[in-house]
Amino acid sequence: MTNFLEPAALGRLPLANRLVMAPMTRNRAAADGTPTDLMAEYYAQRAGAGLIIAEAATPNAIGRTYPDIAAIHTPEHVAGWRRVTDAVREAGGRMFLQIQHGGRIGHPATSGHTPLAPSPVPLPDTIFTPDGHRPAVVPKEMTADDIRATVADFAAAARRAVEAGFEGVEVHSANGYLLHQFLAANTNRRTDAYGEDRTRFTVEVVEAVAAAIGPERVGVRLSPGLTVNGIEEGDTERLYPALVAALRPLGLAYLHLVHADPGAPLFRRIRASWPGTLIANPVLTELTTEAVDSAAHRLLDAGADLVALGRPFLANPDLVTRLRLGAPLNEIRDRYLMYVGGATGYTDYPALGDQESSASMVA
Repeated sequence: MTNFLEPAALGRLPLANRLVMAPMTRNRAAADGTPTDLMAEYYAQRAGAGLIIAEAATPNAIGRTYPDIAAIHTPEHVAGWRRVTDAVREAGGRMFLQIQHGGRIGHPATSGHTPLAPSPVPLPDTIFTPDGHRPAVVPKEMTADDIRATVADFAAAARRAVEAGFEGVEVHSANGYLLHQFLAANTNRRTDAYGEDRTRFTVEVVEAVAAAIGPERVGVRLSPGLTVNGIEEGDTERLYPALVAALRPLGLAYLHLVHADPGAPLFRRIRASWPGTLIANPVLTELTTEAVDSAAHRLLDAGADLVALGRPFLANPDLVTRLRLGAPLNEIRDRYLMYVGGATGYTDYPALGDQESSASMVA
C-alpha cells in the first residue's frame, strides 16, 4: 500500500507528500481579478500540501465567470499572484495555477462582454453576477479567429503564471467550462473541424501552453461523465480515451481526473494508457479523517500517483498534520464557500494548535 504522506515527485519537482490541494473558486480576488493579500494568507496556511493547484484564473476578460474571481492577463494580476506564490514558497509549499475560460458560463453584467462558446447554446440555469442571480444569456458562437485568439490567450496566461512564480499551470478542460463545452455533444453543435473532432480545441490549447512554458510545467484537468453546468457529453467512453491518446505524446506533467472512481472501467482504461503522473480527485460522501484516508488509499492502490482534495483542505489548513495524527477534521461551513468574501469561512478555520490554545484559555 502506497502511503499518501510519503514524499513524491512531479517530474523533477520534489513534493513533500502525495496530497494535492485541488483548485477551488473562492471569490476573494479584487474586482479586477487581482489576487489579494487575504488570498496569500489562505494559500500559505495550506502549504503543507505536496502541491497546491491554485483556483481558476481567467486568461482574458471575456472568459470571466463570476464576480471577484482571479485572473492572469494583466501586469497587476501577475504582481498579485507573485505575492501569493512568495508566501507559499516561504512556507515551504509548491504551486501550479489553474487556467480557466468560462465559455458560456459568464454574463455581461460581470465581464462586460457577451460570452463566447462553441455554439449558441445557453447555460440552462441562472448565473451569479454583481447584481445577484440572473438568467444566463445566449453565448456567441466562436469564429475561427476567436478560437485562434483564445488559444493564444491561454499560452500568454501560462507565461504570465511562470513570471508570477508558479511551478506550472493546469489547463482546465472540465466541470462544464469552455474546453469541456467543446468536448460535450450538447454544447458543441459545430459542423466544422472542431465539431467533427470535439477533442481538437482542448488539444490545441494544451499544445500551445506546452510550447509556451514547456510540457513538464503543464497539467490538464478532465471530468469524464460529469454533468455539472448542464453538460451532456453523449459518448464519454469513446471521447476520453481518444483525448488521452492525443495528449499522451506531449510529455505533460500530469493528468488530473475529477470525481475519479477507482472501480470504474474508464478510470482503469485511462490509467493504463496514460504514461505519466495521474492525479485523482475522489468523491467524498463524508468529511472525516477516516473517509479521506480510505478514499486516498483506494485511489493510490488503483494506480493514481497523487490524490487531489478540495473541501478537506478548505476547512483544514493543517490537513496533512491532521491525517498524519489521525486527528478529527473541522466541519465545513457551506454558506461561506463562495460569493461572500472576507476572512470568514476562508482564513479563520483553526489549525490543531489554535484549537488547543482556545481550549486552554476557556479552561
